[in-house]
Amino acid sequence: MTPPPLLRIETLSKNFRLGSRFRQGGVQILQALKNVSLDVYPGEVLGLVGESGCGKSTLGRCILRLYEIDSGRILFKNRDISRVGQRALRPLRAEMQMVFQDPYASLNPRRRIGDLIAEPLRVHGTLNEAGVQARLLELMELVNLAPDHLRRYPHEFSGGQRQRIGIARGLALSPSLIVADEPVSALDVSVQAQIINLFMDLQEKFGLTYVFIAHDLSVVRQIATRTAVMYLGGIVELGETDAVLHRPAHPYTAALISAVPELTLDEAKPRIMPQGEPPSPINPPPGCRFHTRCPFAQERCRAEIPALAPGADGRAVACHFPLA
Repeated sequence: MTPPPLLRIETLSKNFRLGSRFRQGGVQILQALKNVSLDVYPGEVLGLVGESGCGKSTLGRCILRLYEIDSGRILFKNRDISRVGQRALRPLRAEMQMVFQDPYASLNPRRRIGDLIAEPLRVHGTLNEAGVQARLLELMELVNLAPDHLRRYPHEFSGGQRQRIGIARGLALSPSLIVADEPVSALDVSVQAQIINLFMDLQEKFGLTYVFIAHDLSVVRQIATRTAVMYLGGIVELGETDAVLHRPAHPYTAALISAVPELTLDEAKPRIMPQGEPPSPINPPPGCRFHTRCPFAQERCRAEIPALAPGADGRAVACHFPLA
């Protein structure tokens, strides 16, 4: 029997106000997320992929309430946290943590690594100082860093080491959910593999649940059990990673896969290339938001918004004319 979701997102929308009513053009509304619904189950790794600007990082920050949402609901462990105050939200912060894309920007350069990792332990007051020091040593071992590194500053480390420090900080309070926002995109390929392996080892050891945000499909293929594909603020395909990446049902997913360089050219494999540039989220097109770039678009696509409906292989697809 399928367990209840650890995290449930229901018709979540998030807009950003740009400009000012005192400036020429006035206020503009950027639709970052539009009616996004998603379940994340305990112990799984949900990959979140899409082009830059599709809303995946915004969704990650909304999940952790780093951004306030405009409409919809966020349920964590069956509790609605969409609009609870910061005082009520604070105990839940220990169970939901984030690993950021830029490991250097997320670390205060004026503080030692030991203080940065220990900060959440001291803020939440879960341990005395002796317990904090013991936990620091345990965390350094978990991320394969030496204990004497605790006395150093962020600039003394490589990019991969800084990301290990960010992971240690995220693990400090033993969370059940980690949102990893493109945590390997700024790293060399060889270092990426090491960090991905670390994420996988920690997930297996502690039963962690990840929302793993990435634009690199090869990274998602390695770590994600399920994958959600985003386009212009909405989810267009969701399902098991193997099915989504090997037998895409949405034309946009197929276009993403076609854009991945390959060492050998398979002439039998159809390649789908989107037409033109992505529309602006300030003025998204009516109907299916991908129809302006889709080679298979028909009149229905221009007029009617497709629902994220069950498709083949247990997937959900938001397309009037799915490929599979």
